[in-house]
Amino acid sequence: MTEENKANKMEGFDEPNGPFAKKKTEEDADFNPTAQDQTEADDAFGEAYADEAEAYAEHDARVENLDNSNALNDQLKEAKEQLLRAMAEVENTRKRAQRDREDSRKYAITNFAKDLIVVADNLRRALDSIPEDTSASSDHFINLKAGVEATERELLKSLEKNGIQKLSPLNEKFDPNFHEVMFEGPAPDKEPGTVIQVIEEGYIIHDRLLRPARVGVAKAEPQTTETDTAADNTGHSVDTQA
Repeated sequence: MTEENKANKMEGFDEPNGPFAKKKTEEDADFNPTAQDQTEADDAFGEAYADEAEAYAEHDARVENLDNSNALNDQLKEAKEQLLRAMAEVENTRKRAQRDREDSRKYAITNFAKDLIVVADNLRRALDSIPEDTSASSDHFINLKAGVEATERELLKSLEKNGIQKLSPLNEKFDPNFHEVMFEGPAPDKEPGTVIQVIEEGYIIHDRLLRPARVGVAKAEPQTTETDTAADNTGHSVDTQA
């Protein structure tokens, strides 16, 4: 193709009304933006941008409020725990104070009671020293004995009224919490550890030991073997190491 033919072929390609020109639609024909249209478009864009920025701000505010709410919940939970601990401490303090009051009321006379039981011991010793057969005694002596017995009864009744009780554990099992062993003795008809004699009676005040009962207990008998029995019967020891 010659240069002339190329020129003829390209003729009218760039012309607005040429055969190769883009066909305009009615909308394209009507669209002719003015300065006012551009301003309105800018305003619409600005409003859209402002709405989007406001939406982001509201989202950030909600996130911040949620964080604050979580922090407040944590603080509220911690405050509740502190309140419960404080209430428990107050309750424990109240119980301790009540227990101390009760102990003070129950055991306030402990020292006084220790002195009184010595008086009771002396009255009992005086009565034990009187012979059982008093038929030959004078009326004055009999009346004196009756007076001492009445005094002992009233004293023990007063002690019991104030929570003080006597311990007389004869034939009872030895209890190291309330008894004190003074000796051990043979008593074939008693189980080992059984109280066989009360040397001095004990006392308790409510549930506390005031004075232990001093007692003698049965000791365990040694076990006899067949070898010992054969030796006792023959008078000679038997050699079992053959």
